[in-house]
Amino acid sequence: MPLACINVEMTTEPLDTIAAVLPIDRRDKLAEILTNQDVETLRHLVNEGMGDNTLRALASDLGYLEAWSRAATGSPLPWPAPEALLLKFVAQHLWDPEKRAADPDHGMPDDVDQALRDGGFLRTGPHAPATVGRRLANWSTLTKWRGLDGAFTSPALRSALRLAARAVPRQRRRKSAKAITSDVLAKLLATCGDHSPRDLRDRAILMAAFASGGRRRSEIAGLRVEQLTVEPPIEVADGPPLPSLAIHLGRTKNSGVNQDEVVYLTGRPVDALNAWLDAARIDSGSVFRAIDRWGNVSRRALDPKAVNDIVKQRVAMAGLKPGEFSAHGLRSGYLTEAANRGIPLPEAMEQSRHRSVQQASSYYNSAVRRSGKAARML
Repeated sequence: MPLACINVEMTTEPLDTIAAVLPIDRRDKLAEILTNQDVETLRHLVNEGMGDNTLRALASDLGYLEAWSRAATGSPLPWPAPEALLLKFVAQHLWDPEKRAADPDHGMPDDVDQALRDGGFLRTGPHAPATVGRRLANWSTLTKWRGLDGAFTSPALRSALRLAARAVPRQRRRKSAKAITSDVLAKLLATCGDHSPRDLRDRAILMAAFASGGRRRSEIAGLRVEQLTVEPPIEVADGPPLPSLAIHLGRTKNSGVNQDEVVYLTGRPVDALNAWLDAARIDSGSVFRAIDRWGNVSRRALDPKAVNDIVKQRVAMAGLKPGEFSAHGLRSGYLTEAANRGIPLPEAMEQSRHRSVQQASSYYNSAVRRSGKAARML
């Protein structure tokens, strides 16, 4: 059944309630696919106060699952899903491109593939094993929120996932192919002038995101003036005191439910942030906002995707390749730069707020190993 022919009743008010957690580039499509019960489930999660990133992933995956079920079976997603449907999902998303080239019946059927692409739900295939695992995990979570059980722990499903992942090996790719270290950041900042609102905003975004430990684009987009606290200036031996600012992140992806994560800005990033706030006359609400073609600052906060777009635009203006960098490059770049400057990993993690040493050291250790003695034995 073509997705364009599906007309699910959806009232505006419930959808508005969860609009903040829907991916902005797919909100219209998701509105067509999600049922009223789906929206009620997401509203419950919103009211429970789950993190924006978690909710966004749940909403996105739920929309995909609904679209796939309709395209693959002609029916809405059943709750709970039978084991056979879970196995079908694995079979249609973890397949071997070489095998499919010789056997058109291998993997996702062409009509299902085309329906998902037409609906904007699928760009490439097959899925990465991690993506399939995440979507199944979110499917299981949503099933439990409905007070139901599913076959997500069945031996057959576990075996299918394990064997499929082995049969279709994929190399893990970083979210940003290259880290935005201080030398790259300097080139991006050089594209920002001193007068236009857009230049002032973009400079503040780049400097604040990097210097605060490589903040995630969702954290930058959602930053509010009320989260900023002026701290006493930092005394330095060879110059005037440096301005200092605390950013109260509240609960983040890696923090506990009641934990208020705090990071700090010192010196130039504080000046850049204040210059933007003064120029835009922002004293409350969202810090980083949209700007129209005439330079007018909106009351609307930037979407996380817009932060990524800004990074790529500045990369292009600096004469670099946009495909090699993304907003996540600010996060990996912060840790890479910390390693280059000999800053201890625990100290860098205090600012980046990484909880996993393994994840943080994947950036940090690469820089240390490349320039260290162990790589220069001969």
